[in-house]
Amino acid sequence: MVENKEQPIIIKRKKGGHSGHHGGAWKVAFADFMTAMMAFFLVMWLVGQKAEVREAVAGYFRDPGKYQSEGKAGVLKGGTSPIKATGSTIGMKSHQEKKGMGKSDKERKELTLTAKKILKELDKKKAFQRLKKNVKFQLTSEGLRIILNESKNSPAFFEPGSAKLLRKSAVILITIAKELGNLNNHIVIEGHTDAAFGGSKDYSNWELSTDRANAARRLMQASGLYKDQVKEVRGFADRFPMIQDDPYDDRNRRITIVVLYQSKESQYDKVEVGADLIKEING
Repeated sequence: MVENKEQPIIIKRKKGGHSGHHGGAWKVAFADFMTAMMAFFLVMWLVGQKAEVREAVAGYFRDPGKYQSEGKAGVLKGGTSPIKATGSTIGMKSHQEKKGMGKSDKERKELTLTAKKILKELDKKKAFQRLKKNVKFQLTSEGLRIILNESKNSPAFFEPGSAKLLRKSAVILITIAKELGNLNNHIVIEGHTDAAFGGSKDYSNWELSTDRANAARRLMQASGLYKDQVKEVRGFADRFPMIQDDPYDDRNRRITIVVLYQSKESQYDKVEVGADLIKEING
């Protein structure tokens, strides 16, 4: 008889390569590292921006749906892409804007010309020779900003701690108003204080900054601005110092006249009307 011998079962194991040793964990770690680096660079970018930009970025992330629903591409009031755009495409400019033919480009030139005219007229005034360092012109995403700030040694435009305009400096506001009254652009007037004003519970930096902006509005409306040209009056107290490193700096006490781009006004500070929550709560 022939014996049936069972053949032994031989299992051959192949030694795994790198996959057996490392797996895919390194990919997860690398992705986390890249995410952290991107967040780090975004934070570093924000640290170097102006207070207005940081505030606007924070506002965007608090309510991004508002910007999308209004067709805005950015986060600054009256800004241009990518900070703020008139179109619905984020971070891109229209074909006309790239060629320098957009409305904002045309208005930029017009407002630059207006600034030159104002400076030319101010140069004729004796008061301006004394306050040249206190008057600044800037072109921003909102439009033309005319800044009138106070001095350290002596009052420039307002009596200390008061909204009373100095008679000797009022001619500067009057001259500015006469030139701006020739434009179709609307105007926003802002009031700012430094952090040094003590005030009281009933009259704080908020009241002072608003009252100073209103005092400037009244004088300018009586001196050349047309009816309803002022779109808004703002009082910011000491929340947005011009000298950010020193909130007590005297130059932080200022009023700012913002000549808005006409092309931005349709989407500027829209007032939203929502549902009546009282009715919903009472059901």
